Amino acid sequence: MMTAFVRRSGAALWLGLGLSLLLPAQAAEALPEIFVGADLALGERLIREHRCAECHVRRVGGDGSAIYRPQGRITTPGTLRGMVEQCNTELNLGLFPEEVSAIAAVLHRDHYRAGWRQAARPASR
Repeated sequence: MMTAFVRRSGAALWLGLGLSLLLPAQAAEALPEIFVGADLALGERLIREHRCAECHVRRVGGDGSAIYRPQGRITTPGTLRGMVEQCNTELNLGLFPEEVSAIAAVLHRDHYRAGWRQAARPASR
């Protein structure tokens, strides 16, 4: 009786271990290529240090989150990164490219992860 429990528990342990190894790979595949390897902890820290939310509140009011939903302006991960670069340039923040990517990756995770609209393609003739 006990050996059957141990065998089942052992199988469950191996199954759980196998799944835990697969999940990070699947999560990385879901991440847009432009954000693979981005340092999310760095992005979170930079967002706090540069007081991004406070600036967004001044620009759009409310809690500032409306800035993440401009009509049709941010439709791809590259566009999101470009908007972060625009803030970097406009506000003279002096961020390095990897820091811009880290911030954009955090914004992707927190505001855009649900998916991106496909860019309209010209009709083929």
